[in-house]
This record gives sequence, C-alpha cells and structure tokens, in this order.
Amino acid sequence: MQLNQATDYAFRIVLHLACLPSGQVVNGQMLAEQENIPQRFLLKIMRSLTQAGLIKSYRGTDGGFALARPPEEITIWDVICAMEGEVTIHRCLADRTACNKHCAHECPVHAVLGQIQAELAAALRQADFATLASRRRTQEETEGKR
Repeated sequence: MQLNQATDYAFRIVLHLACLPSGQVVNGQMLAEQENIPQRFLLKIMRSLTQAGLIKSYRGTDGGFALARPPEEITIWDVICAMEGEVTIHRCLADRTACNKHCAHECPVHAVLGQIQAELAAALRQADFATLASRRRTQEETEGKR
C-alpha cells in the first residue's frame, strides 16, 4: 500500500489546523504557503476533507478553513479514507472475486493479509491529530532551542 501525494498533503493540512487554537479559521492561501502545497491542489483536497466532515469551510472576507471536530476525534485513518476511500493491502481483501486462484475457501495468504490489514487499520485509527499536534509543538520547541 502506498498513499498518494494528495493524502500526504491532507495529513499536513489537518495537522496544521490541529495545531491552532480551537475554532481558529485559516485562509486557504496562507495554508498553502505555510505547508508548501500548490493552491489549486489545496482546494481539491479541502473539498474532499470537507465532504468527509473533517474540516469546515467558511465563506467571506474572514473565511477559510478550520477543523470540524476536535483533533482528538480525527485520526490518520479518517484522513486516508477521506482521500483514498477504502484502503486494503491486497485487492482480495476488498473483493474476494479478485483472487486469481478462485479457491472455494480462503487461501492461507488471504488469512495472513487479513490479519495484517486489521492490525494496520487499528493502529491508524489510534493515531489522532491531537497527539500528532502535541508532538509537532514539542519538536518545534526542541528545534527552537538549538
């Protein structure tokens, strides 16, 4: 499984918003500049994140973007699903008819991949953006002391 560039940008956007005081709205242009994301690409990503209920979009002169939920309620898994849909490590986990062997039963490889998929999904569901924002602030403080 390899995540695409849009998902990487989405992680950066949500993390940036998670580091702000609750409810603070950020202008799209400023967000694009601060996170080094092409603005035309940023708007496409923001649309996906908004549709998934992860961020809110505000119109007008004071408009911009903010998290739709507290950062402790938004996980890496949520962002991946918003950007990529259902993610599996092998196509047979999402569609049993994709198995080339056409087995009547699950093959031993399917069972192992299914377990790995479950563990990966569980780990990604535990990685919330409040924790990641805290790590980022600690990292920035440490780098600022050098």
